[in-house]
Amino acid sequence: MIWRGRNFSLDFSDGRSRLMGILNVTPDSFSDGGSFMDPKAAVARALAMIEAGASMIDVGGESSRPGSAPVPLDEELRRVIPVVAELARAIQRTPHVLISVDTTKSEVARRALEAGAHIINDISAGCFDSAMLATIAHAGAGVVLMHMQGTPQTMQLDPRYDDVANEVVGFLRDRLAAAEAAGIAAEQIAVDPGIGFGKTVEHNLTLLARLDAVGALGRPVLIGVSRKSLITRLLGPDGGNPDALRQGSVAAAVWSVTRGANIVRVHDVAETARVLRVIDEFRQRS
Repeated sequence: MIWRGRNFSLDFSDGRSRLMGILNVTPDSFSDGGSFMDPKAAVARALAMIEAGASMIDVGGESSRPGSAPVPLDEELRRVIPVVAELARAIQRTPHVLISVDTTKSEVARRALEAGAHIINDISAGCFDSAMLATIAHAGAGVVLMHMQGTPQTMQLDPRYDDVANEVVGFLRDRLAAAEAAGIAAEQIAVDPGIGFGKTVEHNLTLLARLDAVGALGRPVLIGVSRKSLITRLLGPDGGNPDALRQGSVAAAVWSVTRGANIVRVHDVAETARVLRVIDEFRQRS
């Protein structure tokens, strides 16, 4: 299976997982909001994650935590574009590293791709901005299409499904068709079932147990579960302990790749990379 976009091609046929490091350039993200608002600090953090084993950096200028409000376009551009441009310059000699931008706005996507990004990671799968898919197609970029029920402001109020796995897969199948109709080739698309985005704990656990259904769409599967409330709730009294949260997040990453995830989106790159190197070696011989 290949994921290909402008200036990159990822072949997953070797069965090895890839790490996407999370770089939130926001004041209010649930885990690290406010830590990397300065572009120099953000780029330094990105380079540290690359050194630790990330092959992708996902830059986000708008928090999507439950209850979060949208960020004005100008403010999101101000947060994201200088970081993308500086990071693109910094990784010119490391072509194996890709820059992803987490946005639902087509203008942010356009400007980010012009600044050197390779991938647009859209939590709405192109539903929030009607120009998004055409913008990505015009640039020849890669895209991650994610499932979310509702919006960040409403998604956790009362999420309901008759069959969460079938409904998520059906949505992603429809969005794959929409992306291809907009001119994005199938091989340029990855999918994400959206753990924590309009799902209860039970919904999330069911999706993680049935990742093979998402993989049956024939596209690379990205999973983001790092430091999410699912982990804190599963840990119970230890959920507020940073070390326990880190360990739980790594465990979720391991489970995800053994169930078919190709890419895991994480905060704790070094810890996850060490564990996945061992898991990948085991998987090569199974």
